[in-house]
Formats: sequence, C-alpha cells, structure tokens
Amino acid sequence: MKTGVNKWKEYKTWPPKEAEERQLYLLPGGKLSFNAPADGKDSYDEYVSDPNNPIPFLNHKSMDMDREYMTADQRFLADRKDLLNYTTDVLDKDVTIAGNIWANLKVSTTGTDADFVVKVLDVYPDTASNNKFTGKDVKMAGYQQMVRSEPIRGKYRVSIEKPEPFTPGKVTPVNWELQDVLHTFKKGHKIMVQVQSTWFPLIDRNPQTFVDIMKCDSTAFKKATHRVYTSKANPSFLKVRVTE
Repeated sequence: MKTGVNKWKEYKTWPPKEAEERQLYLLPGGKLSFNAPADGKDSYDEYVSDPNNPIPFLNHKSMDMDREYMTADQRFLADRKDLLNYTTDVLDKDVTIAGNIWANLKVSTTGTDADFVVKVLDVYPDTASNNKFTGKDVKMAGYQQMVRSEPIRGKYRVSIEKPEPFTPGKVTPVNWELQDVLHTFKKGHKIMVQVQSTWFPLIDRNPQTFVDIMKCDSTAFKKATHRVYTSKANPSFLKVRVTE
C-alpha cells in the first residue's frame, strides 16, 4: 500500500530498482531540501534536553486517544523548545519515498550520552478538508502526519556490544536506520523532519551521562545541550530513495 495516496502499487523488486537514492538535507533556518548546504561555516541548531521533562509520544490532552501514535498529528509539540523542525518548501509535485531511510546526523552534546529521535512528517496544507476517516476532534488542515520514526541511544552509535561515551563539544556522526516506507508526499504538502532526544514513555529516559541506566540513581539525570550541524563541512541528512 502506498500511503499518502492510499493506492496499491506492485514492484518486482524491493526497494524498487528504479528508485533514485537521494539526500534530504537539514539546512540552516529550519529548511529541508534535496540540495546540499552551500555554506562552509559550521552552522548548527541546538536545544536543551531535560530528561526530567521529557517529550511525550502522545498528545494526552487530546480526546481522540484511539488514533495510532505512528500516524498521529504532531502539532501538539508546537510549543516545545527541546526539539528541532526542518521543513521543505511547498512541494510542486508528488514525491514518493520507497524503501528504508538512513538518518545521518552530525551532532555534539554537552553531556556524555544522548538519545536522538528522527521523525519524518507529512505536513498537510491549510486547505486540506476532513473526510469520513478523520478521527474525532481532528482537523486535517495543517495536519502533521508522522510517516516514520526511530530512536537511537547514542552510546551504541558504533557498537551495541561496546558502548562509547560522547566527548562533550566534539562533532560526532550518529547514523541509524529507520523502517521501510512507501509514502507519497502529495503536491501542495510539505516534508518535515523532527529531531528530539526524549520520547516518553515509548523509550525510557536517558540520563545523558554515561552510566548504567538500570543501576543509576536520580542524580545521574542531567540537562544537556545538543547541537545538530547543518553546514557543508558537517552536513546532516536523511538518505532516501525517491521513485514515481
């Protein structure tokens, strides 16, 4: 099923041979583009992550609790300062992504451990209308539909068997795979990528210090400032496959 347009599509191979591998770059100013950053200076965005005030994975204030969190509207996070948003211009044609997605971030932190969560969202235009499938108290105009999402515990960025701390302030690559997808971002929509470091209680809280989480006490849980780099020298991007 090709989500976004709700049509069945048959391919002889998966991922489709005709799919073109491309990079979707996180750019300064909250921009998202298939064009690489042209600026050579070390631009970045940053946020303060507090494990004692984690980002929830559901909108607990919503009356519509039957909706699946994997497609839920992410606008309830609009006032949170502990995440980053990167958005394309309004699409002038349909864009279909097929296959797995690889997050390739360049990050740094003031702590010694950190989680990173990447979410890929389909942002509906303000003119979108509700339909018979729309849930209670949901408005499709401006809806931020989660398409794919995946966390990584930073200490395992190189090896699950041999966790490594971050060196505070050092630019570090963190790469991980998101699930396969077949989704069409329709003309008039936007693609958004969110980056955050808590997602409670879907994933347990990371103290953001390099400790044994199962054995540490509350004093290990500390605020940390995380940076995501968006420069030509240190680009952050999603590796995707684009097809018809």
